[in-house]
Amino acid sequence: MKAWIIDRIAKIELDSTPLSMTDLPTPEPREDQVLIKVEACGVCHTEIDEIEGRAAPPTLPMVPGHQVVGRVVERGGMAKRYQIGDRVGVAWIYESCGECEYCVRGLENLCPSFRATGRDAHGGYAEYMVVREKFAYPIPVQIDSYAAAPLLCAGAIGYRSLRLTQLQNGMRLGLTGFGASAHLVLLMTKALYPESEIYVFSRSESEQEFARQLGAVWAGAIDDTAPQPLHAIIDTTPVWKPVLEALRNLSAGGRLVINAIRKETIDRNLLVELDYPSQLWLEKEIKSVANVTRQDVEGCLQLIAQENICPEYQLYAFDQANQAIIDLRNRKIKGAKVLKVLER
Repeated sequence: MKAWIIDRIAKIELDSTPLSMTDLPTPEPREDQVLIKVEACGVCHTEIDEIEGRAAPPTLPMVPGHQVVGRVVERGGMAKRYQIGDRVGVAWIYESCGECEYCVRGLENLCPSFRATGRDAHGGYAEYMVVREKFAYPIPVQIDSYAAAPLLCAGAIGYRSLRLTQLQNGMRLGLTGFGASAHLVLLMTKALYPESEIYVFSRSESEQEFARQLGAVWAGAIDDTAPQPLHAIIDTTPVWKPVLEALRNLSAGGRLVINAIRKETIDRNLLVELDYPSQLWLEKEIKSVANVTRQDVEGCLQLIAQENICPEYQLYAFDQANQAIIDLRNRKIKGAKVLKVLER
């Protein structure tokens, strides 16, 4: 099968080729696994973190991609959940142990044995992949495969982040950064909390305008001051300065949720810029997001289907995977990016 692989850790440049195309044996499903013929795979900033070493795969080469949609074409001997031809998705959570204290408490995202799709096991930048059937998700018929792909990470992690804000209808929500995840959070917030106002902070004027088009009541630069203090903010950026700016825009008792698997190297000068009275006092909170659970993925898919929400996405041919990565690295973003693995 054809597959894109990460075979080295290196900084992504405009003229670089961060991924290499190769031929790999088509995997065979074992026991409770299913073999999926991949139709689409979302492109995520985490792939950049993997390539550049901030979230490097433990072994190389590795097939990246953790927002996978395709059809079941073969089953292991113990796999009974899906029929041949069923359309399923695979998310960042490739598997967890199911037995530790975190898994038992419904926090499988914190499992010490957590394995990530496309980092710890081959993912969806390939014509085929295998996964245990309980870590595959039925895709609602209302959702197109290309639209479904970004829901499996950008949507699911956004859904978890929104839950962690503890937002109530009518409270004001801020979004820092406005890429794949944040634009889906905005749409989900409008569906779940119709009386809540949404404020967006982005360094890109085009992203600010896109946010207004989707229903944000205000959009400004990262270091702007919102017209009103915000009850909660979700930060989706890969850098540190927006965290400090977000804390300044929080109301008393507000909560900042950091939706990022990694932050880029911290500028030590920022450490002295934290102003405790204005940025952290008055019982403001900071909450990080770690991975996703199966419940997050299922909840996101159900909400998107129920509310008929359509993600904004840009399609790339399978042979354009490097270009998609470079465009994402250089902030050429409007919604999500999706690889067309199987032409239809």
